[in-house]
Amino acid sequence: MTPGIRLTHSYFQPGTWKAIVAKPCGNREPSLPSGPLNPWICPQEGMLQHWELGQALRQRYHDFLNTSYHRQEVYVRSTDFDRTLMSAEANLAGLFPPDGMQRFNPNISWQPIPIHTVPIAEDRLLKFPLGPCPRFEQLQNETRRTPEYQNESIQNAQFLDMVANETGLTDLTLETVWNVYDTLFCEQTHGLVLPPWASPQTMQRLSRLKDFSFRFLFGIYEQAEKARLQGGVLLAQIRKNLTLVATTSPLPKLLVYSAHDTTLVALQMALDVYNGKQAPYASCHIFELYQEDTGNFSVEMYFRNETTKAPWPLILPGCPHRCPLQDFLRLTEPVVPKDWQQECRLASSPADTEVIVALAVCGSILFLLLVLLLTVLFRVQAQPPGYRHVPDGEDHA
Repeated sequence: MTPGIRLTHSYFQPGTWKAIVAKPCGNREPSLPSGPLNPWICPQEGMLQHWELGQALRQRYHDFLNTSYHRQEVYVRSTDFDRTLMSAEANLAGLFPPDGMQRFNPNISWQPIPIHTVPIAEDRLLKFPLGPCPRFEQLQNETRRTPEYQNESIQNAQFLDMVANETGLTDLTLETVWNVYDTLFCEQTHGLVLPPWASPQTMQRLSRLKDFSFRFLFGIYEQAEKARLQGGVLLAQIRKNLTLVATTSPLPKLLVYSAHDTTLVALQMALDVYNGKQAPYASCHIFELYQEDTGNFSVEMYFRNETTKAPWPLILPGCPHRCPLQDFLRLTEPVVPKDWQQECRLASSPADTEVIVALAVCGSILFLLLVLLLTVLFRVQAQPPGYRHVPDGEDHA
């Protein structure tokens, strides 16, 4: 590693996981390889993928991190799902194998390392979607009306009907067909025979539609605003961490987030570095903060999506690979929400605005009339009584 590194921020998604019981796999009962593991969790292959990622991170940062685990140096947070928690555990086993006094049992080459999480319903950082966000749902509806989405729907209508008929799924759309691909891909990964209709050509088309579903969620239409409502929230936290370290605030050397492919794509779309393809299992997006000889700070990004190669450099548009921190903050500012709750509120349509203006005008007129009426009544009551003749005795003389 280059001298001067001050912080590394790693985000990874789970290793391969089993979902072949929880989702339809065609008009047949899926078979699950024997074993104690449950579906939707990280099986042995996924554990190995993350153990190897931990080993790769250990090798990359061997002159930055201590060889033994120090809790002040590392902070790990995961979503509250079994597969992401298990992925983080396997990763840390490869990153910090116990040595010397940390080996509490000579027969076990493992040590417990804290992994922090919050309940799923309370997660406003790593889970997708982050929570109820009416404006994001409105943007999705508007995306469905774009020519690109409409054309994709027309071109794949018959294909989606075929997949729906073969799987028994109803209401299959461009946005939900990824479930079928994930299930078939998991079955294939675990050595199961796919149904005859799931030919290589069909799998390739399903894969392309899954990539399109990511673009539907985070791109195609109003990408920057979508980023502010999803990936920009995580980016805001990463920006905060980078800034804190640059201002000498004490933070761990290594910050790790374990979450999902949707969260990874949301982050990369916010940064405008997404390559348009589904990331392999156990992929890792890395942020590294450096302090230059001048005292200034800079940021480098990498993406590890192949186990046999070094992480790929990622370049933020408008900046060199080693991007000065202030430029990094300036270029990413437009996709970071100022007030997520406020920005998630529905924007008023032109028709709504016209109604509001009309009601305001009517209310103003009624208010003025009321003031005028009260003024007239007040003047009438306040006017002094007029003179009148008072009779006396002489009037009858």
